[in-house]
Amino acid sequence: MPKLTQRLWRGPQGLPRIGGLVLTIARMSNLPPFPPPGLRPNFVAQLIFASRWLQLPLYLGLILAQGLYVYHFWVELIHLLEAAFGSQNALQELISSIGYKSDIAINGLNETIIMLVVLALIDVVMISNLLIMVIIGGYETFVSRMYLENHPDQPEWLNHVNASVLKVKLATAIIGISSIHLLKTFINAANYDVKVLMWQSIIHITFLLSAMAIAYTDRLMTNNNQH
Repeated sequence: MPKLTQRLWRGPQGLPRIGGLVLTIARMSNLPPFPPPGLRPNFVAQLIFASRWLQLPLYLGLILAQGLYVYHFWVELIHLLEAAFGSQNALQELISSIGYKSDIAINGLNETIIMLVVLALIDVVMISNLLIMVIIGGYETFVSRMYLENHPDQPEWLNHVNASVLKVKLATAIIGISSIHLLKTFINAANYDVKVLMWQSIIHITFLLSAMAIAYTDRLMTNNNQH
């Protein structure tokens, strides 16, 4: 009896745990097992765990970077609107930013310029979406819980975010950004060398294969965890 008493300790909700039943009850009830009395994280363990907060300045820096993208978006949009109303200075700014060249003089907006500028704006939006996923998903996964379960504006993807899901979503976002860049290049293909077109296509295909490999690996790991 004394030996049995020594193996008893209280778990979540005051439930007694005996020997091998400790992890079994915890897994069945989805409750984290509490360490027995006297087994608490030491100073080194607490310091290592607290080091995750060193990532906080990184995420704050990404927020500042997103602010720069917002500023760049509005500068390009205002130039597009001004060029639509006949501003030659705004038109030249747009042509310079998108790298568009033509054998004839450009005195106003044409369909190609508008398409390239709109694609550049979409590119900024997609990069901003990528930053949001990294900031929110990374903070939630690697730093601290945000407790947004009952928030009306909680992103749908945040309900099931983890390191594996975040990697797949980031890879998908990078493919979308690469697709926009590749489309911009092919629309303005006359101003690019053949090697540039070839390497951009190869890099885009590499992104696709990498995303497929990440998704397949995540699927294998998920199936193994279920079994």
